[in-house]
Formats: sequence, structure tokens, C-alpha cells
Amino acid sequence: MLTDEYLYKILKELQQDPDLSQRELAKRLGISLGKANFCLKALIEKGLVKADNFKNNANKVSYLYLLTPKGLEEKITLTHRFLQRKLSEYAELEKEIAILKKDIKESK
Repeated sequence: MLTDEYLYKILKELQQDPDLSQRELAKRLGISLGKANFCLKALIEKGLVKADNFKNNANKVSYLYLLTPKGLEEKITLTHRFLQRKLSEYAELEKEIAILKKDIKESK
């Protein structure tokens, strides 16, 4: 299953570095090469990413992974959701930190 977080991270990496190899993508995301391959195939099938062979490249198995207009829209949506989730987590952490600081003050 391709989670929103992985989908966001993959689209972000590909937008920044379209000639990224599957091996390098897997390394950057901390996932297996097989999972990276599975995710890229799923994104291509969904129409979010287009894979093109490099022209004039001696290594014909190298691809250029380009976000489609649909992929760019999805990345924007995911970025918004990811930001909202992280802001919520941050707010919860701030509350927890305040409680811990209060506990420390009271125990002195």
C-alpha cells in the first residue's frame, strides 16, 4: 500500500531530481529497491509519473521520471495534507512539553 507520506516523498524527490535511479530513490527514502520499483510502477499506472528513456544515453535502462500535470496536482494536495498532519503533531508535542515542564516545576 502506498501511503500518503511515501507518495508525497516520492513525488517530491522525483520533482527535484527527475533522473533519480530507483536504487537512489530507495536509499533516500530508506525503503527496499523492490518497494521503490513497486511504488514507481503504481505512480505510472495512476498517471502521476511518466517514465522516459534518456536520449543518447549509453545505459538504456536509465529513465527520466517526470511528474505529469495530474502528478503535480496530487503533490500539491499531499503537501497540504502532510503539512496539516505535521502541524497537528507539533501542537500535540507542544502540549506534552508544557505538561512535562509543569510536572518538573511542581516536583522541585
